[in-house]
Amino acid sequence: MPAISVQPEGWKPAKGYANGMVAEGRLLFVGGQIGWTADQVFEAQDFIGQMRQALQNILEVVKAAGGSAQDITRLTWFVTDKTEYLAHQADVGKAYRAVMGYHFPAMTMVVVSALIEDQAKIEIEATAVLPD
Repeated sequence: MPAISVQPEGWKPAKGYANGMVAEGRLLFVGGQIGWTADQVFEAQDFIGQMRQALQNILEVVKAAGGSAQDITRLTWFVTDKTEYLAHQADVGKAYRAVMGYHFPAMTMVVVSALIEDQAKIEIEATAVLPD
């Protein structure tokens, strides 16, 4: 069964995320991914570049486990600068769709004062439900 978005009756549609997801299969928990490459190098110094790389890293882990973007049921985003995130909403959506397509799982965004890697502007963790 593919992951299916859950939308309570009478609620306004969520924009860019799902209020809930239901799925059956093997659970994959992807640890927080930041905007560095597989060699742990920050090629991008800007928020959008790091966001795109973090999403690509998540997708690589999911693919390594036999899944695809469609199997991702939850993303938790940790950002260090709310103002920077909000100022680039159009670019956020464009970069997200370039990596994840039009699949919008349940999402949470948390603003944090810092991340462990000083250059990191964003960290994203994921949960996926892979087919049996």
